[in-house]
Amino acid sequence: MTGFPRRTFLSLPLAAWLVGCGGDDEPATTPSAAAPARSTETLPPTPACDDGDEPTVQQTEGPYFTPGSPERRSIVPDGASGTPLVVAGRVLDTSCRPVRRALLDFWQASDEGEYDNSGFGFRGHQFTDARGRFSLETVVPGLYPGRTRHIHVKVQAPERDVLTTQLYFPDEAANASDGIYVPELVMDVRGERATFDFVLDV
Repeated sequence: MTGFPRRTFLSLPLAAWLVGCGGDDEPATTPSAAAPARSTETLPPTPACDDGDEPTVQQTEGPYFTPGSPERRSIVPDGASGTPLVVAGRVLDTSCRPVRRALLDFWQASDEGEYDNSGFGFRGHQFTDARGRFSLETVVPGLYPGRTRHIHVKVQAPERDVLTTQLYFPDEAANASDGIYVPELVMDVRGERATFDFVLDV
């Protein structure tokens, strides 16, 4: 099996999943939204969580990574435009165990398709809670020339190697022509909420 992320709890709205997962270090409460629409793109069946899952697919870092981003759950600069989006999920190992205090460093283009290369707009890092969960507040990134919509991320379990990858959106026309895009990295997007689980080889 190729690197295949698990899209979990697909039958539940994200808010209900977060409430049911209460515990230590709970992620910040996500904003409410009207009932989001299910994506029309056909996604591969979600496999059960069991031992032997493959790690999430590695991808190129690209030219616009900036080290030293601030720690924060919202990476939206003050006054920025765009469609709000909350990306949430878990970081797990290949035996389905949650990875506590995993580092996730996100960066992306703005709604206008531009990267902030002089500051930290739409850039930030956070750590997973005791159950391996994360929650990122951002906006849907704009189209960067030659690429489909995507969010960059580096994921690292404590004292382990870094996974560098990208997250994609379903039903994007540019997916078919993007030479980097792979369907294994498509998020489950419903309205203003998206979910994705990262699997690390730790």
